[in-house]
Amino acid sequence: MKHILLPGLLAGLAMVAISFILTMILGALVPSIMAEYQTVGLFRPWSDPLMSLMYVEPFILGIILAWIWNFTKSCFKTTKCCPPGILFGLGYWVLTIPGMIMSYGSFPISLAMTCLWSFTILLQSLITGTLLAKMNK
Repeated sequence: MKHILLPGLLAGLAMVAISFILTMILGALVPSIMAEYQTVGLFRPWSDPLMSLMYVEPFILGIILAWIWNFTKSCFKTTKCCPPGILFGLGYWVLTIPGMIMSYGSFPISLAMTCLWSFTILLQSLITGTLLAKMNK
């Protein structure tokens, strides 16, 4: 359990931090993306209590990824190009691509927002994979 809960919670914390930092930076660089978040009827308002799930989700995901890492870490060997945690993170990120395609195809969001979300998940995945690999060898 110690190989799952603590690393998973720390991974969740890292994912929240990455999301906040990238949103602030890219929001300043591309203001049209921040305007999209204000589109009425597309997203719930931040005052809605259900929006608190946005802060819980990374911790649940972190614990799930820590659990998966614990069972699959022997499948990820160090290669000349990538350490095991990076390969794990890339593997998880690739699994999110169909969801990004569906989001872009189903919701009235821009390609820029979809790419921002995908880039954020990529960075979160790489850092989470590296963190889990270091904490649970």
